[in-house]
Amino acid sequence: MKKHDLPSGAGDVADQYPEIWEAYAALGKACAEAGPLDERSRRLIKLSLAIGARSEGAVHSHVRRALEEGVSAEELKQIAILAIPTTGFPAAVAALTWIEDITDSR
Repeated sequence: MKKHDLPSGAGDVADQYPEIWEAYAALGKACAEAGPLDERSRRLIKLSLAIGARSEGAVHSHVRRALEEGVSAEELKQIAILAIPTTGFPAAVAALTWIEDITDSR
């Protein structure tokens, strides 16, 4: 991901502390390459983790990237629905609204 594609807070940190951003990006790349999962699987897992962490910005970012990579809006919404038994109904509904912030604006 390029710095200009980042949500505002992360983009600000990347601009102010480029060496930290570069190290963080390198860590992300190393983690992605550490196993056999394909890019699509990694994207869906990262979205799931963002939902579990209740990180609206990360959900928005992973949804945007997933859509660009060909994942459908319905597939992304199902991830929020799958979160209901694990994260609870209110948290999953919040995640669904964060997903729809992006999918419904396209």
